[in-house]
Amino acid sequence: MEQLFSDGVLNTPSSFIREILKVTQSDDIISFAGGLPNPISFPADALKESSDRVIHDFQGKVFQYSTTEGYDPLREYIAKRYEEKFELSYDKNDILITTGSQQALDLLGKVLINKGDRLAIERPGYLGAIQSFSMYQPSFVGIDLKDNGLDAAMLKTELEKGPIKLLYTVPNFQNPTGLTYSKESREQVCNILQDYNTVLIEDDPYGDLRFDGENLPYIGAGKLPNSVLLGSISKIITPGFRLGWICTKNRELMHQLVIAKQASDLHSNIFSQYVIYDYLSHHDLTEHIVKIRQLYKEQSSAMLAAIQKYFPSTIKYTVPQGGMFLWATLPDGQSALELFQKASKKKVAFVPGDPFYVGEKNVPSFRLNYTNSDSDTIFEGIKRIAQAIEDLLSP
Repeated sequence: MEQLFSDGVLNTPSSFIREILKVTQSDDIISFAGGLPNPISFPADALKESSDRVIHDFQGKVFQYSTTEGYDPLREYIAKRYEEKFELSYDKNDILITTGSQQALDLLGKVLINKGDRLAIERPGYLGAIQSFSMYQPSFVGIDLKDNGLDAAMLKTELEKGPIKLLYTVPNFQNPTGLTYSKESREQVCNILQDYNTVLIEDDPYGDLRFDGENLPYIGAGKLPNSVLLGSISKIITPGFRLGWICTKNRELMHQLVIAKQASDLHSNIFSQYVIYDYLSHHDLTEHIVKIRQLYKEQSSAMLAAIQKYFPSTIKYTVPQGGMFLWATLPDGQSALELFQKASKKKVAFVPGDPFYVGEKNVPSFRLNYTNSDSDTIFEGIKRIAQAIEDLLSP
């Protein structure tokens, strides 16, 4: 059968995180592996009210086929929010509703990537993007992440070597590291890209979840002609509805993305779009997000306190200003995958760093998610990981 499969699917890695999540379903396992929002943040009652109201008010319309671009009032709401928060002059024609940000990545891959094209990603980078883009068999170019953002000199060097079709970034509370690009780093990247015909993708599922520091402008939005923003309701309302969006003022690119989506799924779930717009029309989203920020700040603080208490001083780790993750690094020469195996025997899970790199094995870093556990669970889980680290590092 293998000879019948496409080269694209055979060269695409399976999601390591999805495989881990299968193992962590047991009640006795503490999991920091998934990128899961805290379920208590889901506005379930309000969404039920919106669902009932939408069915009553629109009846069969919300169960019928719809336009590929998405529900106009929702697109207008998204465009207006970018204008209010970032002074970006978008309108509904700059917004394409997608089935989560993951479909947005797939559509961009369909439209932009030919086999062998050079594609720049953060190193380490988001596993979902690596997996999605791999279907189109690019040549990945890893650009190192520093504490304040991309290594600008490295990006410049790689661009001078030859064309890079696109640069994929997560500038706010990056997945997997939790790092945020500084204002200076964003300006450096923007200035570099002005001289190249490269599409900049800024994936921003976590931007609203800032609990420390100040909000920063995007790298390329409103400045670069080939700028693309990705957004999602998954981290601020619910991931189960699978609604995200692509935002770009490049009309040629948007036209091709719409064609690609027509060929992919015709349109995203229109019932969900109506419900989400109704929810947004009847509730204060900012007030809802403030509650999530407060919750995640408490959980982040608990994990940092637990790490300071239990981890040996040789372990380095990031201190996020928002989002859902932090990134820990073992001493040189140690394997986070080996640590994962030892930790799993102690009934605790995380994501070893290997899946966040292309072609690298036994890296020393690993990702920890703090948003889906209470403080007591966080302390117990970090204590177990510390015990596994002790087993790994002891002679």
